[in-house]
Amino acid sequence: MNKKNQLADLHNSGKSYIIYKSKKGFDLYTNFSKKIILNNKNVKNFLSRKYKVKSKNTDLFIGFFGYELLNNLINIKIPKQKNINFPKGIFYKPEKIVKLNNNLKYQCKDSFKNSNFKININKNSYTKIFNRFKKKIKSGETYQIKICTKYKAKSKINPLDFFSRLSQTNLAPEAFMIRDDNYSIISCSPENLITKKGLNISTKPIAGTVKKTKNLSKIKALSYFKKNLKETKEHNMIVDLERNDLSRICSVGSVKLSKKKIIEEYKDLFHYVSLIKGKLKRNIKNIDIIKAMMPGGSVIGCPKISTLNILNNQEKENRNIYTGSFGFIKFNGDMRFNIIIRSILNYKNISEISVASGVVVDSNAKHEFNENYIKAKALMDLFK
Repeated sequence: MNKKNQLADLHNSGKSYIIYKSKKGFDLYTNFSKKIILNNKNVKNFLSRKYKVKSKNTDLFIGFFGYELLNNLINIKIPKQKNINFPKGIFYKPEKIVKLNNNLKYQCKDSFKNSNFKININKNSYTKIFNRFKKKIKSGETYQIKICTKYKAKSKINPLDFFSRLSQTNLAPEAFMIRDDNYSIISCSPENLITKKGLNISTKPIAGTVKKTKNLSKIKALSYFKKNLKETKEHNMIVDLERNDLSRICSVGSVKLSKKKIIEEYKDLFHYVSLIKGKLKRNIKNIDIIKAMMPGGSVIGCPKISTLNILNNQEKENRNIYTGSFGFIKFNGDMRFNIIIRSILNYKNISEISVASGVVVDSNAKHEFNENYIKAKALMDLFK
């Protein structure tokens, strides 16, 4: 592989590969010796199997759990929904990892795009769902809930072209892409759900979003969130939820709020972020961690279980990758997983972008609907 043009050489070879954001740049995973397509029957076996550690950096599986698979894993039923038959989860065993810097350079000649996106829930339908959920909040069935909207377009894309441009304009700490034979995923996800090293584990919930303007600095954004009752309530609920999720698998008294309500800056947005850390109980297994933490509470609502049931009975089509998790599990048990948001799934030449915003008792339907559009726009702009 030509070092100077390694990305283009790999992409043009037709081989499958994955790129995942690292601290100093990106890690490129390829030469896959195994590909495990997950379903409701084999996922527990996948998470329970032991693998011999050979002290190689390739001693891992990397891939994703879809939303529907994660629900099934915690015994949450999903009613029959519209389904594109996309796999519920896929993990790969790489035999080669290449370090890349942040400047992904790739010139594309064959990326056909179609930006004619259609939304699955218009403003009127969204408002009706919003009002229905507001009643459930007032009756105490849930305290916060996320309404998902999906944008779809027929499109044949070059995922490396999209991801390279996305990384230059909206570099996110949990960004990733997958290029396989019949699908691709491009993501600028900002949110880490699990980082586990030994017995140490952390999660970084994001709850609170405001659009960037010329007059809104990072300091002013922090002031806005602190003064905004709705945003503060939403953030506190999600922090409490994820602290509770961690407490189920961590030693008593070890779960601590490490960073509280800081601002992270992105291309079009400011986010309200906290960091929670804990120390795992010694008998905790990988499957226990996944079941406790996924799906991530910040993209569902709280309390998690009752809110999942409300969402699943409302939504008419599968979420697929959206609000699932992408990352890796090392053979020694260490893992890193994000929450799959701000992502494009391209499957059978259909691109779909799913987004969601939180509803609490103080929420406004118009504001939340517009927030969803802001989140989707950064991805739809790639198609222009």
